[in-house]
Amino acid sequence: MSSQQKTVDYILEQSADAGTMTAKKMFGEYGLYCDGKIVALVCDDQLFMKPTAAGRDYIGVVTEGLPFSKATPYFLIDGGHWDDADWLAGLVRVTASELPLPKPKKTKK
Repeated sequence: MSSQQKTVDYILEQSADAGTMTAKKMFGEYGLYCDGKIVALVCDDQLFMKPTAAGRDYIGVVTEGLPFSKATPYFLIDGGHWDDADWLAGLVRVTASELPLPKPKKTKK
């Protein structure tokens, strides 16, 4: 089952204060980016945040889940937290702060 566009749009809207938020389709699901850094996945209409130490501290009691089979565990963010825009943007902000910028793509010769 793939995620609905309206779910992704809502999460992007709620976390907009974290920075420039975008989404890209990936294998029928979505990757969420903050200022060019991939910070989360939306799979089966569930939000999976990349695990970071700052994110763990921010969340407190963490629930982990697998966005897809053979994935490493991500922080599974309960839908009840999606409605709190300040909380969600804060989580995205602290997560993005610990992640590296993506490597530049190599140009083809």
